[in-house]
Amino acid sequence: MPGARLTQEDRSRIAAWLADGLGYAEIGRRLGRPTSTISREVARNGTPGAYLSEHAQQAAGHRARRRRPRPSGATTDKQTTEVVRGFVDQFATLLAATGLPRMTARVFVCLLAADASGLTAVELVHRLQVSPASVSKSIGYLEAMDLVVRRLDPGGRRERYVIDDDVWLRAWQSDTSAHGEIALAAQQGVEIFGADTTAGVRLGKMGQFFAHLSQQMSGSMLAEPAVHDSLTVLAALVHAGRPLILTTLATALDWPRDRLTAALEAIQRHPAIADPLVLRTIEPQAYTITTRPDRLSPAQRQALEDVSHTQRRARDRTRQLPPSSAPSPLRSVASTTPPDPATR
Repeated sequence: MPGARLTQEDRSRIAAWLADGLGYAEIGRRLGRPTSTISREVARNGTPGAYLSEHAQQAAGHRARRRRPRPSGATTDKQTTEVVRGFVDQFATLLAATGLPRMTARVFVCLLAADASGLTAVELVHRLQVSPASVSKSIGYLEAMDLVVRRLDPGGRRERYVIDDDVWLRAWQSDTSAHGEIALAAQQGVEIFGADTTAGVRLGKMGQFFAHLSQQMSGSMLAEPAVHDSLTVLAALVHAGRPLILTTLATALDWPRDRLTAALEAIQRHPAIADPLVLRTIEPQAYTITTRPDRLSPAQRQALEDVSHTQRRARDRTRQLPPSSAPSPLRSVASTTPPDPATR
């Protein structure tokens, strides 16, 4: 059949037809083979004026044995490839469930399974059996997330894509920064919409969650002296009970101006330090402390305001009573003490 190797019978026919004076094209037509196949066969196994069919068959058998891979190795390699492909697809499916595009997830897992030198775009296309455009788009996505770095191929001009040892630290820091920014944006939304509105309550809860997440992930990102100074500033503003300007606060704390400024900036960058309070800038270089509006629900704030109002009214009534009408503690005790039976 066309495309298969020549058999011993084919070679015997070639020898007979050559002896009959047939040309290569006619022999090829009769065997259903290209003319070039016949010409190469004769050139490889012929002598001047003769074609050695038996020698050709022996030489072909030797070449076939030399090229034939060992069955055990071939089976093992195929099984290994299937296992790796199955792992890539399964892991990529898990990553895709977290929101990562499936093709990007496949490229990422393929790079995870690569050796230290990484892979080129051509190698990724070959392994994943996808288009170069798909690989290029996925690499761009992973680079934007700091999950992949480019390195030049040693001795060549091609680029290799590598997942290095610092990838997880970069991803952690990137997520931590993003969570802090989301918390700040949510807090700004609370101030815009109002803590009593539905949107304000929802944004407040969101801000609390991401602020807590950012704080837990950042761990000890702030130097301990900065945290200590920030807490001291908060305590000073609470103790003062009124807004303080920068120079007054620095004088009271006996700090240089740059130390106080660093502490204030740390609080503004990391609002979780002040939780459940909020540092407010009421005018240039004037600061005060208030409670976070999202720590209490509207109903809780209203209940506390009602209690405060009731207590205030009670104090006001007490102050308005004349001294003679004010109940005496001794009289109150005597009125509630039962009489002694012996005195009756």
